[in-house]
Amino acid sequence: MEKIEGMTKKTEGMVIDKLGLIVPDEGLWPRGPFDTSFGPGDDILLALLENPNLISATSSFKANPERKFLAFDESGSERSKWVYIFQKEYATVDPALVDGYCIVEFLGSAVVANFVGTDEATTCVGLVIRNKKTGMTSVAHMDSPEIVEMGLSQMLSSLVANSLETEFEVHLIGGFEDVSLQQGNGSAISESPAYLDGYSFPLCSKIVHTLWSRDEKFHLQTFCVLGHNTRRDSDGKTYPFFNGFVVETASGIVIPAIFDGTSRCPDELVRRIRVSVSYEDANWKEKLLETYDCGSDCFKIAPCRW
Repeated sequence: MEKIEGMTKKTEGMVIDKLGLIVPDEGLWPRGPFDTSFGPGDDILLALLENPNLISATSSFKANPERKFLAFDESGSERSKWVYIFQKEYATVDPALVDGYCIVEFLGSAVVANFVGTDEATTCVGLVIRNKKTGMTSVAHMDSPEIVEMGLSQMLSSLVANSLETEFEVHLIGGFEDVSLQQGNGSAISESPAYLDGYSFPLCSKIVHTLWSRDEKFHLQTFCVLGHNTRRDSDGKTYPFFNGFVVETASGIVIPAIFDGTSRCPDELVRRIRVSVSYEDANWKEKLLETYDCGSDCFKIAPCRW
């Protein structure tokens, strides 16, 4: 048995004895041997989806009203400022900087920034990792299992020099039941691996397994994914409850959010094109796209070629 503070690994199965708001009961975790039809993170993911404490925390998140971000506030009051993340991008912010002045180069002026966030997520998943000691926060818009391992390393390396000595708060928001997990009896989790044909489940599975397999100490705070982020219309078609969120940089509070067409900036067109063409650029293979430089507190849209 390999013991790591914050989690215990067992060869015959897996138990995580400190993940999140509480210490999950050992009985929640599968003991193995693993069903070979499942991926390495599927059993962990299924257990987390049924964890009552995470369900309660997610319900609290969903009870918050969705905040809408506009580039221009007609009320005349000082509007909030933010760092916006597009698909496949990530940004790490320092509350000591973004709660002061954030230099937005394309406007040529300094503006106060208080939030970092993303939206337009359907099968994608937003990942938040926050350094509990310093408040440094990294947010990523994950769109594929292939970028998770390298992307997580990018995020952690930007948060602290020695990540093994640091505790991190983690929030996962996004993805939905793009392939139904409903059984005929109405229960939430299917025994069949048919749902693996979807996009959201494999991505969520890869994220939780990568977090579990690392040595850092992660505290899962919000788990609004898959069934917890799914609504159904009268025809039974599924849609995400929320497509976006923001993190308040000073407090670390995460709330649902939506951005209008004027607030997804700067350089929206360039960044959207970059997402598409980056898959053909070997320099960005299995990586998240860099968007914002925390040290200089500036947006710096890293180039790509095709």
